[in-house]
Amino acid sequence: MQHPEIHLVDTHCHLYHPKLQADIVDVIERAYDAGVKTILLPAITLESIPLMDLLSHPGIRFGKMAGIHPCDVSELTQSEQSLLEAACAVDDIIAIGETGLDYYWSRDLISEQHTSFRHHLNIASNLAKPIVIHNRESTADMLSLVDDEQDGRISGVWHCFNGTYDEGMKAIDLGLYLGIGGVVTYKNSGVAETLKMLPKDRIVLETDSPFLAPVPHRGKRNEPAYTRNVAQMVAEVWETNLEDVAQITTANAKRLFHSHQV
Repeated sequence: MQHPEIHLVDTHCHLYHPKLQADIVDVIERAYDAGVKTILLPAITLESIPLMDLLSHPGIRFGKMAGIHPCDVSELTQSEQSLLEAACAVDDIIAIGETGLDYYWSRDLISEQHTSFRHHLNIASNLAKPIVIHNRESTADMLSLVDDEQDGRISGVWHCFNGTYDEGMKAIDLGLYLGIGGVVTYKNSGVAETLKMLPKDRIVLETDSPFLAPVPHRGKRNEPAYTRNVAQMVAEVWETNLEDVAQITTANAKRLFHSHQV
């Protein structure tokens, strides 16, 4: 069943990931039928970008990003820095990322992660494009680095937000929006309780497909159609309806990623 009255934006979806390719046409069609009319595609490596060009649907806009995930960071050579800068500068790249810090999987390359993240922040500032930030068990350092590099030109999103109210407000003060995904539906995550206190005009929706599927799909493959499940949970938290959540979060995404792209 189609829902043309709803316009949801999945602001973080790895739709090109191998786990989604076996039935990719159906995955995209289910997203459209669920009201997801815009899907934004963060890169994991620069090799992700050409895979994004293979995705299409007449009723969905796809927004491409360029960046190197912190779990894929090594010591950036000068040529790799130049390749990253060139990739980010392409006109149809709407944002820089995903980048950031991840201390969960490995603490062996923290210095390299910091260097890479700073480089991404500088690119975002220079190009006036928003940045999409991965953060896992690294909140204090992540916020500190954004604070260090904020020159008034950096905007972006803390993807998969799961911080405290104070951390969320600090991120907002630094120019960031907060990406709410499937974790908000997890009973003991605390995200729903924090979301109640945060300003609605800084919240965007995401799935992080194929990862972190919301309830009732938790533990299974995630897909962009489940943006609707996230939106329904946000509606419960905000004590409003799905249409209101769609209107607010889509307006926020348009403001952050620039309306002509979303």
